[in-house]
Amino acid sequence: MSEKELGKKWDRCLADGAIKLGTGLGLGIVFSVLFFKRHTWPISLGSGAGLGMAYANCQNNLRSHYMLHRGDKEQ
Repeated sequence: MSEKELGKKWDRCLADGAIKLGTGLGLGIVFSVLFFKRHTWPISLGSGAGLGMAYANCQNNLRSHYMLHRGDKEQ
């Protein structure tokens, strides 16, 4: 894998992380205000879920170069 490909993957990971963190944070704030009497745990839960999903996606994306796909096997 070249440095350029690795850089693109890291850029996608950071962008995906920012989007998922922002979405989780926003949903946590909305749920906190509307349903949970302004407690802070929905905000933490939403942010953590967003970061967790971004981490899993990034991990899969970075490992995809080393994985053997079914279509790539020699017959």
